[in-house]
Amino acid sequence: PTVSDSTHQPLPQRQLTHLRGPLGLSRLSSAAADLILLGDLTGRYASGSYTRLDSSGRAVVLRADRQGAAEHGHRITAAIACHVARAGGTGDQLTQLLLHPEHEGGRHARHIALRSGQSRALDYIRRVWDSASEAVSTTRALESRHDAYEILAALRDRIETTPWRGERGRTALRVLRAHLNFAEIAGGPLHHASERQTAEQAGISRTTLRVVYETVLKPGGWLRRLRVGHGREGSTWYLDNGSTPSHGAPTSLSRFRTTQSPPDPALEEWTTPETATTADIDSTVLGRLMGHDAFAHHGLGSAALMIISALHQRPDQTVGELVGTSSVSRATTYRTLRRLAEHGLVHHTGETWALAPRALEGLGNSLPEADTCPALEPAHGWDTVAEQYGTTGLATQRKALHAAQRAAYREALNRLAEHRSRAVVIVRDGRQVLVPTPRPDEVSSAWHTSYGHVLDPVTGRATPDWRIATDGRLILITPADQRSYDELAAAHAEALSEWESAA
Repeated sequence: PTVSDSTHQPLPQRQLTHLRGPLGLSRLSSAAADLILLGDLTGRYASGSYTRLDSSGRAVVLRADRQGAAEHGHRITAAIACHVARAGGTGDQLTQLLLHPEHEGGRHARHIALRSGQSRALDYIRRVWDSASEAVSTTRALESRHDAYEILAALRDRIETTPWRGERGRTALRVLRAHLNFAEIAGGPLHHASERQTAEQAGISRTTLRVVYETVLKPGGWLRRLRVGHGREGSTWYLDNGSTPSHGAPTSLSRFRTTQSPPDPALEEWTTPETATTADIDSTVLGRLMGHDAFAHHGLGSAALMIISALHQRPDQTVGELVGTSSVSRATTYRTLRRLAEHGLVHHTGETWALAPRALEGLGNSLPEADTCPALEPAHGWDTVAEQYGTTGLATQRKALHAAQRAAYREALNRLAEHRSRAVVIVRDGRQVLVPTPRPDEVSSAWHTSYGHVLDPVTGRATPDWRIATDGRLILITPADQRSYDELAAAHAEALSEWESAA
């Protein structure tokens, strides 16, 4: 059981000294001392401990009390270990804190010692300490909101100077930029977002999003999913700095190493990629444009996003310079520049290229003093560009599809919460016919009330233990409310027999 915040009292100075003095943890914070001495008062570490996904991965079921309590205790133990590691403590000091009989935060470790023996508990504490030490050594503690924004700014700079080669690498950049937007709103690398939210902001499908996450962002150390979302909660994500040498793109496949022409199979692959090892783009511009229909897969595409972002960061670049700053191959750069010029979005003077004066406003090259070919008619907005490529309305269709999926998912959750059973579907004469399963818990209209209660046919009063679900079925509410359908049916039959006997 958890205690509300109103009952939380600051620790006496004597208890803080007891924790800090003998153990030498001079930098132990008051929040860490509270967790060690009093445990998880606010239930912060209980989130998700008492529920889990079923075997299908779609529905949420309750854990057994013992499983939920064990996971909750493990989260508290891991949090204490991280506090001790950040304070410069040792594994022996963590062991003393957790096994102290008066420290509520060590209840889980002491329970393991009582149930499985002292050696098993010490092994468990050692494993937790190793994980906490590794996590603390590879991360930075955020002391304030300002520190969080500094980390996000440094991450944005790293993203903008990392070459994202190939179509999949550029798509991964769109996904990463969407998560960076969510992180900036959340105020730190830890943030919450669903796959549908990210796909809508990046302007791609959920299938493509999952592919680039598994093949580029996750192996490259850019993005980690800490907790899979379920119900009405999005997944929990953590933005990292892409510490692996590949910088987010596997280098073993030729499609990730952009070249001017495909490599000869007899020569296997080129030894070095055509693009440079560093890039220079403005990801803010990319993040603002990537969700528009004009930059869909069959529209201007991700290559145009990279070139526009590179030209906005540094105008007047040659094609050779753009190949390095945008991480787009030379052939694709020429092709993309030609398409952008047809829409009046870029122009060139000699060997250098630059954005049109009002290109980022979506108005094309419409100024009279601009240098453009008179045969080309500039586009009057990004919507016009999308219309010319036939991609108008893709973002709206994607949002409508996601809204329908959310509604269906929530309906399925409601059905599970009301213990409904699946209907049987048969095919007759080429048509799908819905055959409802036989249910003995139909509710007579005479038993209904306007508040969803059930009337006792004998007394005429509402029975507190029964409710009517949204589909008109009778649901029995009990302290152990995870009954199967057969158990509900049996309980209803017994209750109905009692009511008829009384009548």
